[in-house]
Amino acid sequence: MRQARSDGSGQGELFPRSRQTMIVVDENHRLIRLTETIDWTELVGRAESIRQGKVKSPAGRPPHLRTLLGALVLIAIRRMTYREAEDQIRYYAPARYLCALTETDWTPDFTTIQDFAEQMGEDGVRRLNEYVVQLAVDQKLADPSLAVADRTAQEAAVPHPNEMGLMARFFGSVATLGRRAGAAVRGLLKTAAGKFKAAKRKLREYRLGARRRSKAAKGRLVAQMATIADEVCSALGESLAASERWASRLHGHGVDARRKLVALQSTMSKLLPQIRYWLRTGRVAAGKIINLYVPELYAMVRGKVGKTVEFGLSWGLCRLRGGFLLATLARQPSERSDADFALRAVRDLAALFGRPPEAYAYDRAGYSAKNVATLRRFGVRQVGLAPRGACPWPVSGRVRRNLVHERALIEAGIGTLKSSRYGFNRPAARSFEMMGACGQRAVLGFNLNKLVRGLAAKSGQVLVG
Repeated sequence: MRQARSDGSGQGELFPRSRQTMIVVDENHRLIRLTETIDWTELVGRAESIRQGKVKSPAGRPPHLRTLLGALVLIAIRRMTYREAEDQIRYYAPARYLCALTETDWTPDFTTIQDFAEQMGEDGVRRLNEYVVQLAVDQKLADPSLAVADRTAQEAAVPHPNEMGLMARFFGSVATLGRRAGAAVRGLLKTAAGKFKAAKRKLREYRLGARRRSKAAKGRLVAQMATIADEVCSALGESLAASERWASRLHGHGVDARRKLVALQSTMSKLLPQIRYWLRTGRVAAGKIINLYVPELYAMVRGKVGKTVEFGLSWGLCRLRGGFLLATLARQPSERSDADFALRAVRDLAALFGRPPEAYAYDRAGYSAKNVATLRRFGVRQVGLAPRGACPWPVSGRVRRNLVHERALIEAGIGTLKSSRYGFNRPAARSFEMMGACGQRAVLGFNLNKLVRGLAAKSGQVLVG
């Protein structure tokens, strides 16, 4: 019996097979249509303005902004990691066309794509999304004369916060980072070794007997753990301050470790008084820290069945007639109010499109007689704020039914954003700024897919890919 060769062929080839393939991509492929629809010169200009505001020096080689913007768009509409994006751009012909790389064999690596995404941040991706929505309005796929708005929560990929768990992670991070942060911090680890062992014993005792132990007994263990954490946190702050003049001698991972320890010590200094307040009063302190590494996260009481509290960030979403969405991240505690966002959404629309919407709807959380009067003063003719209690509707008849219908449709858009296709919830982000960038990127992917589908439907074409 004839045996196959090691390369899987029974007969050798006269000439080596070429590894350079020739592929013709269908013109109705969604990535091809998207590439030919977007004004890349406009996007490059917006990206360059964001970049100029963040770089320390213009020295160095100029970035491949056109290619990196294509990579960002690919990640948004397909939801993939940076490594997967690199692989797709290198070997997938429509993705290379999207990134304007069909005439070259160069491909950006995943670290370059990630650095660009971090540099753009939440504000940069928001500006790209605004361009897409304006393009949809120009193409008659969206109508800014009717808008509805709502607030939603973006959950963070963090463990459920509890006092003992937060303090345990503090000790673990100090022990790990302290080995690379300089001789002063390494000396602290040696002198405070007994405190680290004591904290480990308290944590083990708390977790092993948690079910049968009373609330008062668990509270005493938390208080004892807090005392140990306070001593280590104070000693860490003194070590970091004493070694500050030698910090310039660190390099590589040492610089990063020291920076993280400084942030960790500052966060723990704010968390320990909050823990003691909870032990003393039984109430959660205002602005309670729920994560040591992203202290900007907060708890939001939602009152949902099976999910009373969500941990993450609060967003405001505005939907134009046609389904396109605009997102606003609440950066300050004062920006998390529904009553305030009901007005801010209209101001943002007026700034983006040059005029406020003629009809506007919001749920009852944004209602007040003052808000109704303010919106009418802005120029909104049909104010559809759902009233509270026995208050009358500001509109009636067919206008009211239409606004209620449009208001319900925004829930579908929010649900789609939070699906696995776009990944608005629980993004793989380790900072407040990247949480915001991932949220805006999910909205960008949602709008881009809606844009290309709408354009294909107008021209009677069937998309592929």
